[in-house]
Amino acid sequence: MSKGLGQGAALVLAGAAGAGSAVVVSAGIGVPAAHWAAAFSLLARARTAAGTVRLRLTLFAVSVAAGGLHHLIVDQTGFSRAPCDGVLQCVIRLMAAAGIVACLGVAVTGLVMAAADNGTTLTWLRRLLDGWLISGSLLTLCWLLLLHRADRGGDVSASLLGLARVVTDILVLGLVVALRFCLNRAERTATTVAATALAVLAVSDMLRILLPGFSTWYGIPPAAACSMTGLSLLGVSPWLPGGVSVTELDQRMMSVIGVVAAFVPVAVCALALAAHAAAGGSVDMVMAGLAGSVLLALGARQGVTHADHLRLIRESAEDEVHFRTLADGTSDVITIVSLDGSVLYVSPAVHPAFGYRPEELVGAALPLFCHRDDVEKLMQAVRTLRQEAESGIRGPGRRVSCRVWAADGRWRHVESTISHHPRGMIIISRDVSDRVAQQTHLEHLAFHDALTGLPNRALFADRVAHALRKRAAGAAPPVVLFVDLDGFKAVNDSAGHAAGDALLIHAAHRLKASVRAGDTVARLGGDEFAALLEWEAETDPSNAKEVAHRILAALTKPYRLGDKEALVSASIGMAVGFPNVTPQELLHRADLAMYAAKAAGKGCIRTYHPPAAVCRHQDSDIDETVGGAASTL
Repeated sequence: MSKGLGQGAALVLAGAAGAGSAVVVSAGIGVPAAHWAAAFSLLARARTAAGTVRLRLTLFAVSVAAGGLHHLIVDQTGFSRAPCDGVLQCVIRLMAAAGIVACLGVAVTGLVMAAADNGTTLTWLRRLLDGWLISGSLLTLCWLLLLHRADRGGDVSASLLGLARVVTDILVLGLVVALRFCLNRAERTATTVAATALAVLAVSDMLRILLPGFSTWYGIPPAAACSMTGLSLLGVSPWLPGGVSVTELDQRMMSVIGVVAAFVPVAVCALALAAHAAAGGSVDMVMAGLAGSVLLALGARQGVTHADHLRLIRESAEDEVHFRTLADGTSDVITIVSLDGSVLYVSPAVHPAFGYRPEELVGAALPLFCHRDDVEKLMQAVRTLRQEAESGIRGPGRRVSCRVWAADGRWRHVESTISHHPRGMIIISRDVSDRVAQQTHLEHLAFHDALTGLPNRALFADRVAHALRKRAAGAAPPVVLFVDLDGFKAVNDSAGHAAGDALLIHAAHRLKASVRAGDTVARLGGDEFAALLEWEAETDPSNAKEVAHRILAALTKPYRLGDKEALVSASIGMAVGFPNVTPQELLHRADLAMYAAKAAGKGCIRTYHPPAAVCRHQDSDIDETVGGAASTL
């Protein structure tokens, strides 16, 4: 809002400066100077632009400068009041006429370039016809006013050059007004101000024709004040929003107002001619030509508009075929949903992907077959896009991952991108169930042993760290059992690696069956296993002895390997996770206790005692004695 107030203040100051200059400076000097000041502003703005916009602004500057030269010649020589009786006077008249012709030609060239900046040939031709409709109707009015002045005894021939200036102003004004509606609303400020400036200049030139003897009004020359005010606004206009814009808005589909507005210039011409005829005036060739050209321009415009619409319909049909081909050929499911969440269209890919037929889903409402745990994030994305659409914002699409119930009775993992669409929202979905399953499998392999399916060393260490953190929060200390199979190497070497792998799998199953549901069993590598025993608060961890004995008893039973039996034992080391022990230290202590069991003759259990003062955990009979020895359980 503050920016708009600043622009308004700048326009008021420019207009006031132009009107004030008309009082201080004579019209013969002030009007040409105002032309050249506006031309300098246009050139300065052109230096900041690029491409066709720069060339266009340069042409406008040349046009305004030529108009200044014309005014200088006219006002300084007064040739409109002097007869053409000498060679010098004829040369001056030709120079003045050349100035106004150059002003008109260069300005129209620049505006035609602006009309052709974007869009099809039919589009920019329609823009030019719109400009002539406006200009032709205004020229008809000006000609009627000129005839009215002549009927009152005025000299028509002496006003022809002034009429040329009016014609220039009106032609350029009509094109500017037509181009204004080819820009986005935020970029129309510059063309609006330029159109206002040209209208003021046209009023100035009409005042010179209609009121040649009316030089001042309360000390202010009206014609000169209008000229300087219009030129000041013209010099400011390229610095306003849209001053260097390209006509980016290709308005091929016209609104009802756009269609009706084309008939307004024709109505103006008809009313003006009717008023002229009612006053007893006759229709001359110029009047008939102008009015006829407006009618012809309207007919041509309607024909161009119709042709453009036919082409647009054909292009839309081709685009629809292209879209259908893409939608039918892709494995992604394309769904178009209205803003209220109703399904408007589903691509045929939904049938091979999820087993549903498109006609079964059209008319249904979101969330459609979505897992209840994923409904909120899906609807949150839909609500966000709906709010953006209602507020006129077109933000980026949203990516949503959810599970969808397929017709075969399975949940499918789906990744969807939800974006804005003219009819609401478009959802492009892809079944990624295979990818999710593969990713889950890879994650499982990263933290589990490939042979036994047990957690590996990395996952076991993480579980130990988590158990120690729970211990710090008040839970009973965890216990780690380190298990090594005695005699496994002999079985593996004699019976082969396949038999050794089968024995390891059997041992893993027996380990899992020997511990509680909340405990963790892992294979650390080779024939080494580990178990993490966790306890609730106020629980005596001495119960770990029972678990250890149960594991030892299970592992020492014979193993059936094909038609043979194998017999191995196990050495088990146990360590308790008392305070201030790290996961690595706890595993190392259990490992040391396991080696102590092997040194004691294998097939037994040992627990680790750190080299510290005797310490007892509540009523536990697992104690720690000085010397770092491992005692028998």
